[in-house]
Amino acid sequence: MINDIPLIIFAGGKSSRMGKDKALLPFGGHSSLAQFQYSKFTPYFKDIYLSSKTDKFDFDCQVIQDIDEEASPLVAILSVFESLEAEEVFILSVDAPFVDIGIIEKILEEREESVDIVVAQSPSGVQPLCGSYKRTVLASAYQQLEEGNHKLRDLLALAETKEVVFEKDTPFTNLNKPEEYQDALNLF
Repeated sequence: MINDIPLIIFAGGKSSRMGKDKALLPFGGHSSLAQFQYSKFTPYFKDIYLSSKTDKFDFDCQVIQDIDEEASPLVAILSVFESLEAEEVFILSVDAPFVDIGIIEKILEEREESVDIVVAQSPSGVQPLCGSYKRTVLASAYQQLEEGNHKLRDLLALAETKEVVFEKDTPFTNLNKPEEYQDALNLF
């Protein structure tokens, strides 16, 4: 069990390319992707939270609601640190069902005291929604929010960031479109 930091599953996106809320789509024998991710990591984390605009989930879970109307991972990060006393959290996107505990452990092993963010990097690029974030990013995140810049890649550039290289893209596959969701269901 990973006791030292909470897992935050980001499930508050607009799902515009999917056409419906992807966090609520059935997956892997569960009523939703959110429940699938939550259940998958329950044996490993003492504290797991779902980050969302509202408590829309049909299972027992802890929800952190966004502090701003804008739907973005940046707003979610701010909301998480405003809601929790944790100095560090692990962030994972709800629509990345192939990320497993081995990937998370590898990222956590690379943490350093002087580093604010540790994220995965696959052949297709940096994976900002699979990584460890420290409270020390708050000042930069608020500055970005004030400027209307919600890009997590810009937050990574402002912070002391370490990238952990992974050989394959497959674990970081995001289910953004109906055909990607269908492919993932077929793989399961």
